[in-house]
This record gives sequence, C-alpha cells and structure tokens, in this order.
Amino acid sequence: MYPEHLTTPMKLELTDNGFADLTSATQVEETVAKEGTTLLVINSVCGCAAGTCRPGVLHSLQTSTKKPSQLATVFAGVDAEAVAKARELMLPYPPSSPSIALFKDGELVHFIERHHIEGRSAEMISEHLVAVYDEFVD
Repeated sequence: MYPEHLTTPMKLELTDNGFADLTSATQVEETVAKEGTTLLVINSVCGCAAGTCRPGVLHSLQTSTKKPSQLATVFAGVDAEAVAKARELMLPYPPSSPSIALFKDGELVHFIERHHIEGRSAEMISEHLVAVYDEFVD
C-alpha cells in the first residue's frame, strides 16, 4: 500500500472534479450497476497516470458535449478491495493501471488499457474518450 500523504493529491485531482472515490467492492458494484454510463478510472502513482491519464480524462469531460452519468475512481495500491472488484468487472481484460473503463447500464462497453495510455499525450487520450462518449453516452 502506498502512503496516504503520497496518494491523496493524486486522488484529489479526480475527486475535486466530480469523481466519486470508491474504496469498497460494494461501492464499485453499486456505482457500475446504475442506469446510464459510468466512467471508472483506475488511478495509479505512475508517471503516465499523472502526465496523461488524469489530465486526458479531465480534458475530455471539459470539451465533450456528452458526459457519462457517473464518474468514479479507484486507486491501485491503495483501495485493494475496490480495485479487485473493478478488475473483475473489466474482464476479460488483464489488470492494468492506470486504465479507463466505460460501463453502460452495468455492462463494460469500452476499455483503455495502460499500453493505450503510455506514450500518448493527454490530448490524444481526451480525443479518444470524446469519441467513446459520442458513441455510447446518450
């Protein structure tokens, strides 16, 4: 587990922008099961989370005309129970952090793995997500 003083600012980058901080399996299940679309970010301490994942996600929400119904995040290396449940719901994809999932009415409809985040700019991730919102968000 990472120390709280290290991860708190990384969590706040998302939670200060409307993301629910899910810390239990029950919270993940309940959030994902809601009607509509849920954007779930598996947050991480790595450089690609800080440099491109979180900024790309936030930019997509600022620029898209369509927005997911729910925004949520779990933190790898911190919220073990919540992350395990999120990864279970993201099968058949292997564990990946950071990663970004979009659920619609409880079903996984799009998943962005770490290898699709690494080496890409925040703008590229944002553009990708805006296209995903256009396809799946009502």
